[in-house]
Amino acid sequence: MKHTYHIYGMTCNGCRNHVQETLVKVKGVTVVSVDLEKEEATIEMENHIPIDKLQEALKNGGGGYSIYEQGKHQHTEENKTEIPNGKGAGTFYCPMHCEGDKTYDQPGDCPVCGMDLIEEQNVPFTASNQYTCPMHPEIVRDEPGSCPICGMDLVSIEPNFSAEEKSYKKLLKKFWIALVFTLPIFVIAMSEMLPDNPFYDVMEQKNWNWIQFVLSIPVVFYATWMFFERAYRSIKTWNLNMFTLIGIGAGVAWFFSVFGMLFPDFFPAQFKTESGSVHVYFEAAAVILTLVLLGQVLEARAHSKTNSAVKELLKMAPNKAVRVVNDQEEEVAIDQIQLGDILRVKPGDKIPVDGVIAEGETSIDESMITGEPIPVSKSLGDKVSSGTINGNQSFLMKAEKVGSDTLLSQIIQMVNDASRSRAPIQKLADTVSGYFVPVVVIIAVITFIVWVVWGPEPVYVYALVNAIAVLIIACPCALGLATPMSVMVGVGKGAQNGVLIKNAEALEKMDKVDTLIIDKTGTITEGKPTVEKVGAFGDNFSEKEVLQYIVSLNSLSEHPLAEATIKYGKKQEVVFLKADGFNAVTGKGVEGNVNGRKTTLGNTKMMEQANTSLLEVMENEVQTYQKQGKTVSYLAIDQKVAGYIVIGDKIKGSSAKAIQELQDKGIAVIMLTGDNHDTAQAVAGELHLADFKAGMLPADKLNEVERLQENGKVVAMAGDGINDAPALAKSDVGIAMGTGTDVAIESAAITLVKGDLHGIVKARNLSEKVMKNIKQNLFFALVYNTLGVPIAAGVLYPFFGILLSPMIAAAAMSFSSVSVIANSLRLRNATID
Repeated sequence: MKHTYHIYGMTCNGCRNHVQETLVKVKGVTVVSVDLEKEEATIEMENHIPIDKLQEALKNGGGGYSIYEQGKHQHTEENKTEIPNGKGAGTFYCPMHCEGDKTYDQPGDCPVCGMDLIEEQNVPFTASNQYTCPMHPEIVRDEPGSCPICGMDLVSIEPNFSAEEKSYKKLLKKFWIALVFTLPIFVIAMSEMLPDNPFYDVMEQKNWNWIQFVLSIPVVFYATWMFFERAYRSIKTWNLNMFTLIGIGAGVAWFFSVFGMLFPDFFPAQFKTESGSVHVYFEAAAVILTLVLLGQVLEARAHSKTNSAVKELLKMAPNKAVRVVNDQEEEVAIDQIQLGDILRVKPGDKIPVDGVIAEGETSIDESMITGEPIPVSKSLGDKVSSGTINGNQSFLMKAEKVGSDTLLSQIIQMVNDASRSRAPIQKLADTVSGYFVPVVVIIAVITFIVWVVWGPEPVYVYALVNAIAVLIIACPCALGLATPMSVMVGVGKGAQNGVLIKNAEALEKMDKVDTLIIDKTGTITEGKPTVEKVGAFGDNFSEKEVLQYIVSLNSLSEHPLAEATIKYGKKQEVVFLKADGFNAVTGKGVEGNVNGRKTTLGNTKMMEQANTSLLEVMENEVQTYQKQGKTVSYLAIDQKVAGYIVIGDKIKGSSAKAIQELQDKGIAVIMLTGDNHDTAQAVAGELHLADFKAGMLPADKLNEVERLQENGKVVAMAGDGINDAPALAKSDVGIAMGTGTDVAIESAAITLVKGDLHGIVKARNLSEKVMKNIKQNLFFALVYNTLGVPIAAGVLYPFFGILLSPMIAAAAMSFSSVSVIANSLRLRNATID
């Protein structure tokens, strides 16, 4: 009997293996096959098994998975399991991304690897400058003052006191407790190395053993008990990890010591001291656990620095604003601002939300989102972004985006999402980690056997100590952290420099890009077109009438070129005619009815579509402007060409330098534009671009990307318009100009906030540095474990008499993960300009 079920909650191969292993243990189940991509489980069973029984098995197995009959996957109140989602202000996730992008609503341990979950940083949309009484926390006020109950001064509530900080302080407290009890255990144990041990003058060795036992209880059962809980859970769910090894190693040492004290006659003479008591290892267990706890403390502190870029952005988030209502100013919390509100921004203030300047002019420091230190001049109608800093002039702005819709919020969310994504190179670490713990346990068993058979006396003591050292020194977490830590820091570094990475895969692929396709308008050029000339053909229409028809038709369009013509028409005080039946033809132009006459505006392909003939004299007249790099659109009225309009768009000052730098890196740069050949050739000539194609429709750009990929090229595509979206989505790495359309940004894997080609240079440099850092981390982790485990097993003893104490192994293991994080943190100081 075979049934196929839908599985909810799987995010990685670890989840798939866990679900498969859990279901196959259900009584009556013979074969289980789980498909991660389809989220399905095909189960063969001897007799029909109720789905409730399968669900109970998954629930008891941990991980928060649900099983449904095919076609009945409804996550309702009746059938849901407790699957954490965590899509709120307090979101927690595993730093090793064991379950992909799965998040949790509460802090705790990762159910797969056991590591502490870390908190995602989000923009607070409420006023954070609040005050409370230290004696009566229920008292919360927006202003400082005294407590109405006890009269004490109110103290500020710290908005950024994150779960990470709380976890760090909790771990630090436990570490000091562990240290207080571990030090005397260590001193007692080490006293055995002293001649005529003075401790034995006070009491016998077996009594000192009991004192070590009592002192070790707070260390094992309070300060570090969480390690054993994680180890138990890892074995129960068979998600073996670092804590599995720590739990086994330290647990064996401690329980062996307890058993030896209670039943000394059970052990042979090799395990006993001269006084007849069994060798105990309370100091080894306590020191190992305390050192591992120290490593966790240092990791917690280091983790808080890996997302420092986001925290710096969060500091830019304002919490209050000045709203103008009926010419009266009022201070309001940021969450009270509504769309369309008029806000007063005073000198030195942070811009509260996204919007446009409604009155006045100023200069604004946008370095926090673009990475450029030079303030940008702003005037009436210019856009301003939340969190940027106003200069020395006051102005009024109209709110256009608030809350999570602001650019600052979107940047932070994008950084958070990218930090949780997995790079393809992580598959190497995942593969190694999948076999790591079982292999280490086998090596530990082999070590014990080898020392018993061939080791010196006392063979069992040597065997036990070295087996424990093998278990303790192995560190799969260092391997697991190698990639995500670099990605987290690198993505944050990019955000600080105006390069927004959507996922880790894009960051990795950017390092391999050998071909870059760039659009012209808005990418190479400023994207601020202006009308330079209006011309008429023949005597049927004057230049003013040609302009009148153009602006009337374009009044129904949102295209940047249309906006430029309308702006020019208003300056010329043109009277707009009635227009209807508007239709935009992507990559060609627009058409409609103006004043009851069929009107078409666009390039030569648009004229062909309208069955309009272009005379050679017309093309010759227009060609003069096209060879200067100008864009020319023809106007046809009732299928007869009436005139044209010339639009110029300046090339960005940084475009030429950026293209040269990319070419110096061995990247082939190709310009694809919908403009005509002469215009494209003029622009390409100015930028020293040998490869370009003109008259490209969206489908043409998409086909060109596919052609290059079929030829083995790794293609990046940079663009800013709707017509670039298909090619952006198809390319290996899509790069959108932040000044472009939302659909282009959604289709891209990398967004350049400033909309500058130099941002591509930054993205490439960032990718190179992150990938180099990841490879360093993987090298450190692999070499550390490759050398550490054999040394702990005692391979150097026959040649140099060197053995590795389990306590030294614990110290080395604790600092291995910290060293990986520390190396990743070097990216914060990297230069990507």
